[in-house]
Amino acid sequence: MASMDGSETIAGQISLREVIAQMRQQRPVFHSEADLQHSFARVLWDLAPEVHSRLEVPQRLSDRTEYLDLLCIGPETRTVIEFKYFTRSWTGKAGSPAEGYALKAHAATDLARLHFVRDVVRLERFCRRSGQNGIAFMLTNEASLWTPPNPGRRRTRDHAFRIHQGRELAGTLLWADGDYEPNTCTLRGAYTLDWAPYSVLDGLGGEFRYLAVFVSPESIGD
Repeated sequence: MASMDGSETIAGQISLREVIAQMRQQRPVFHSEADLQHSFARVLWDLAPEVHSRLEVPQRLSDRTEYLDLLCIGPETRTVIEFKYFTRSWTGKAGSPAEGYALKAHAATDLARLHFVRDVVRLERFCRRSGQNGIAFMLTNEASLWTPPNPGRRRTRDHAFRIHQGRELAGTLLWADGDYEPNTCTLRGAYTLDWAPYSVLDGLGGEFRYLAVFVSPESIGD
């Protein structure tokens, strides 16, 4: 088990890496984001039964209600995990027992990047108090999300929101160079992005990788 005070643990009890290692053996692919969330919570329960999991937990703000994808409650600390499952088309059988999958293509990669960054911003709000940390987690078979853009490529409206391998997310990110202010995101911390392999299945679009950004009171400062 990981140390109780580790900022990269789930509720101070277990590392994300351990959960992923177990989950990928059972479920190399998922039907939907809800399927991913449920499977993650089940594996977490198997590996760390002292951690209680709650899906879609409401958080009431002054003017609206937001929902946390997964709240993990440990004996002394809590972790919020926000999930994103962005797919390109893939059809095949996988898992044990094998079952059929027909993943649809989510074409808007720019919005996938925007929503992932927004998850990090939300987690920074949650993690201002001690004893709480967060993980923004994305699983995808869309290689353009983890691949650095060609240096000669024309700037796109989501240029500041790129989440490819080795990118550092930090500071104020402007959508379309600031032409659409509602999508502006400001990060208090700085996060170097490191994609990791998840599974490799047969056929085009069969490679899945995941990205995890860890947010803690230490990472966002005062």
